[in-house]
Amino acid sequence: MLEQTKAIVLHSIKYGDSSLITTCYTEKCGVKSYMLKGVLKSRKSKIKPAYFQPLTQLVLTVNHNNKGALNSIREVEIEQFYTSIHTDIKKQTIALFLAEILNYSIKEEELNSSLYQYLEASFLWLDTHSNISNFHLLFLLNLTKFLGFYPDLNTSDNNYFDLYEARFTTKQNHHTVSGDKIVQFKKLLGIHFDAIHTVNFNAESRQVVLSILIQYFELHLSGFRKPKSLQVLKSIFS
Repeated sequence: MLEQTKAIVLHSIKYGDSSLITTCYTEKCGVKSYMLKGVLKSRKSKIKPAYFQPLTQLVLTVNHNNKGALNSIREVEIEQFYTSIHTDIKKQTIALFLAEILNYSIKEEELNSSLYQYLEASFLWLDTHSNISNFHLLFLLNLTKFLGFYPDLNTSDNNYFDLYEARFTTKQNHHTVSGDKIVQFKKLLGIHFDAIHTVNFNAESRQVVLSILIQYFELHLSGFRKPKSLQVLKSIFS
């Protein structure tokens, strides 16, 4: 049955000589993967490979088979035209990195309107702002709200943060963050993207916080692995 849904591209891979398999986070059905047969060689096709760059926001007319196999796309159009994400090298790198994070983090094939709205609004913010060096850090932290392990702030005055328990504590173990690391980590708590420019990170502290967040995701998400683009991201913002 054909249906229409908004979607955000997470991952695309070449299949054979002429086709693509793309994975998208859809507004109505969660994560879905699609086979785009012949899209790489057909000049007459209305479906263009350029539509499936990381984080592109689309409107899809699709056939969801709901049997675990690849789905098909009948029509596609751009929902939001980005002005800079796919042309600015820093934003391109962030987009590739966050698309990998999302591809490893979200597996559910079900409606989650609040998560979709968060992704949609966040990437539009990234596209329209220039002070974006800390964007990926705040994005990852806020993403944990929707994945179920945002830090418990009730005891945020404590000197240690237990990554496994997702809470601040007075006791240290092999999963806790302390010292200057926790000072840097706390700078992100409770702020919005419009205040990201007020967070004072140098290159070193930015890498420290990123490493904490990656470890945090690894502890809480089964099957999560470090994105291949992580080193590129670190070099761009070092």
